[in-house]
Amino acid sequence: MSVYLVFVILAALLDILANLVLKKSDGFKNKFLGILCMALVLCAFVCLGLALKEIPLSIAYSTWGAIGVIGTILGGYYFFGERLNLLGKLGAILVVVAVVLLHI
Repeated sequence: MSVYLVFVILAALLDILANLVLKKSDGFKNKFLGILCMALVLCAFVCLGLALKEIPLSIAYSTWGAIGVIGTILGGYYFFGERLNLLGKLGAILVVVAVVLLHI
């Protein structure tokens, strides 16, 4: 596995964590969690920027986004009890299919 792909995956994981922390911050009412969220987003973009040294923008960004979307959906489900309706599930599947098609 390429180190640049590892940066994309790390960027996505940091983004997912930032989204979950943002939800927990209750709209930045918890200032510590709000600042932590911003720091995580910054770290995610640094990792994405490092990945862009070798991976084309369209591939890196779409992969990062898809992992982020699916991870955030799963995190919302497991940590906050959020559920998707049938159309939401279909949309999540289409996001993954779109990224797979970009990689072909």
